[in-house]
Amino acid sequence: MKSEITRDDILPMAEYSASRKDRRTAMSALKSRRRAHVGPDATFYFESYETMWHQIHEMLYIEGGGDEQIDDELTAYNPLIPKGSELVATLMFEIDDPDRRAAFLAGLGGIEETVTITVDGQTITAVPEADVDRTTADGKASSIQFLHFPFTPEQIAAFRQPSAQITLGIGHPKYGHMAILPEDVRDALAADFE
Repeated sequence: MKSEITRDDILPMAEYSASRKDRRTAMSALKSRRRAHVGPDATFYFESYETMWHQIHEMLYIEGGGDEQIDDELTAYNPLIPKGSELVATLMFEIDDPDRRAAFLAGLGGIEETVTITVDGQTITAVPEADVDRTTADGKASSIQFLHFPFTPEQIAAFRQPSAQITLGIGHPKYGHMAILPEDVRDALAADFE
């Protein structure tokens, strides 16, 4: 299992461009089994080597920064690749209406500290990515949170069991929701562990 993207993994943009449509279709199918909704406004996108490889190439393609841009993208996205004993998720609060979104996020400060995965009664608390503080001083949360879920070997073994009851939860006073992880998503995510 690869857990780091290097410059050697980056395709020339002409090669990526030629296959971009097919790659985007394949990535959409892969991501559909790595996504879970919790409550009406939160979606977890569980990251992997493949999703981050695709994201880096998309950023290089869209922004056109060339060779000078590569190191910045590697620095930004490599931390979001699971390292063998964790799951990594991008949590997004997806609200189209800008006024509703602003009011919603204004009251969600610290939400990144309240996210958990429970596996057969064992709770794994998310560790927010430490790159920047995702809650402002006035208590407004970012609409995008990057979360690591560190597992013990016993929790990994439990997660891998098809019969495991796995729940994603957000325990913020203004957004308290839970959802059972679908079996196809559990199956896909189980491959993230070494």
